[in-house]
Amino acid sequence: MWYDLILLAEEERRGRGRSMGNCKSSSRALLGKAHVVPDPEWRIRDFGKTHVPDFEWRIDDFSSLLKTGAKRATSGPFHCSGYNWDLQVSLMHKEARSVTPYVALRLVPSKLSLMPVHTVHATFELSIYNHSKGMYYGCKASSNFDFKNFYSKEHCLIPLKKLLKSSAFLVDDSCVFAVEILKIDACSPEKKVVVVQKKATTVQNLFVQKKGFVKGTYTCNMNNFLELDLDHCVRSPTFEVGGHKCMYPRGDLYSTDCLSLYLFLDALDELHLESRKVAVMTLSILNQKNGKHLTKTSGLFVCDGGWGWPNFLGLKKLKKGYVVGSSCIVKADLTIVGLSNDG
Repeated sequence: MWYDLILLAEEERRGRGRSMGNCKSSSRALLGKAHVVPDPEWRIRDFGKTHVPDFEWRIDDFSSLLKTGAKRATSGPFHCSGYNWDLQVSLMHKEARSVTPYVALRLVPSKLSLMPVHTVHATFELSIYNHSKGMYYGCKASSNFDFKNFYSKEHCLIPLKKLLKSSAFLVDDSCVFAVEILKIDACSPEKKVVVVQKKATTVQNLFVQKKGFVKGTYTCNMNNFLELDLDHCVRSPTFEVGGHKCMYPRGDLYSTDCLSLYLFLDALDELHLESRKVAVMTLSILNQKNGKHLTKTSGLFVCDGGWGWPNFLGLKKLKKGYVVGSSCIVKADLTIVGLSNDG
């Protein structure tokens, strides 16, 4: 694969209120009362036979996923009711004042699905499949998503240690996570009716390698940073491992007074392949005064376009050693750990 690095930055839009416009709502019939699981440490309940997810994520070699050291894993996108969504699994989530690591789930809409002055309120069910009972166990949740808020709260399902010992939720080192979207309230200036339509469940499979990871590092030395067209994205040369780094010197649409930094898959034809690469990456910017890098590391993700941080570094901090003269040095480290395909 080939990648590019993209850089962007944008001044904060101060004093611009958001018009909520017309709000439209649609939902499918909600499920009846569920049975509570006896174990008080399990934050899940029996959804019964009527629970049919919109998306199902099957993770093979769960122990290999843990060994990657990734704190989170994010699925490839799935489509539901006019929006693209991701399901994100937190592998060792800890709540406030708790020392018990839980496996937790959260729902993430695609940034491209949301536009300015556009707010979505979603009601959904996050679940894990019980192979012994042949049904899903989980929790019901809701969240507001808007132009700069793309993540729901992380909802704990089961303590990690108990999942690893379970013969019902973990079979042959594989487990299944799922989400069903029950209701969407969309608020925007346009009169947009959102209809939650039932269709066949979208299934993705995640395969994590036990060894033989493919690793690559790319460093982009920019000697003309202050001369760049800072109102648009700046792309690095394409490099192999798979893509290009993209930088938005004044931030992108999703940032606030920050430099935005992303890694993008350059070989777009690979997006249509039966199997897509699964990776973990680190993006860094060098402080040339003290020789230290400001570093951010992703969780595990499916290479379906790009991944990065809209608020990577505040614009005011750039002058504190990260841009010297007109020089800026950015580095990308990428590790391919597995494959993802549609079931």
